[in-house]
Amino acid sequence: MAPNNDSPSLEQQVEILKQRLAQAQNLTALGELVSTTTHEFNNVLMTIINYAKYGLRHQDRASREKAFEKILAAGNRAAKITNCVLGVARNRSCGQDAVDLAQVVEDTLMLLEREMNKYRIKVEKQYAQVPQVYANGNQIQQILLNLMINARQAMPGGGRLLIKLAHDAENDLVDLVVRDFGCGIPADKLPHIFDPFYSTKNGPDASGKGGSGLGLSMCRDIIEADHGRIRVDSSPGVGTAITLKIPSVTRAAKNRPAPRAPIGPMTLPINTVSAPVS
Repeated sequence: MAPNNDSPSLEQQVEILKQRLAQAQNLTALGELVSTTTHEFNNVLMTIINYAKYGLRHQDRASREKAFEKILAAGNRAAKITNCVLGVARNRSCGQDAVDLAQVVEDTLMLLEREMNKYRIKVEKQYAQVPQVYANGNQIQQILLNLMINARQAMPGGGRLLIKLAHDAENDLVDLVVRDFGCGIPADKLPHIFDPFYSTKNGPDASGKGGSGLGLSMCRDIIEADHGRIRVDSSPGVGTAITLKIPSVTRAAKNRPAPRAPIGPMTLPINTVSAPVS
C-alpha cells in the first residue's frame, strides 16, 4: 500500500495539537473572566436598581438628579465591562499593532477589581511616560490576567500588588512589571515555571483558578511571538516580580523585515533569571 503523502508530518501534528491546546486555553481563560465579571456586572445592576427606587421614592429635584447621576455612572461602567469582555472574546487575531499598555493595564484591573477587593489585595500603580508597543493587545491582556491572578494567589492573606510601567530608552523596550509580595518561588522550581503543564500549585484554589501549569507557558509563547523578553525575579518569603520587555513601535519598525525580504523577523530569547527581590 502506497504511503499517503497528504498525511501531516509528526512536526505538523505537534504544531496542530499546540494550536488546539492554545485555543482550549483561551476558552478556559474566557470562561474564568466571564465568571469574575458576572459578579461585578451584578453589582452594577444592583446599583442601578437601588438608585432607580431611590429616585421613585423622592420627588425633589436634587434627589432625582443624584439618582440619575449614579445610574448614568453605573451604566457607563457596565458598558465598559461588557466591551472589555467582548474584546477578549472577539479578538482572535494573531497580528500585532500599536498598543497603549497603560490602557490595557487599566482595562485588566477593572475586570479584576472585585476579585482583588475580595481577597484584600491593594493595587499600587507606577506609570512612567512610555511609548506605544508593537504587540497583540488582546494577548497582552491575557498575560496580565494570568499574572495578576497568580500574584493574588501568592498572597492568600491579602497584600500588595505593584504594577509598573517604565521605558528602557537604551534598548527602546517598554518594561511592564507585575510584582507581588507573597510566598515567592523556590530556587529549584524557578527554572521550570515556563514548562508546559508544570505548576508550583497543588491545583485550583477556592475560586477555581490556577494549577493547570498552562498559563506561564502561554505567556512565554505570546511574548516570544511579539519579539520580546520575559524576566522573573523571585525569593521565597519575599515575593515575585515578572517583567515583560516589549518592543516599542519604533523599535519594531526598525527590525521589521521589508516586504518580500528573505530574512524573517527577529526573535529575541526568553530569559529566566533567579535573583533576590528587593
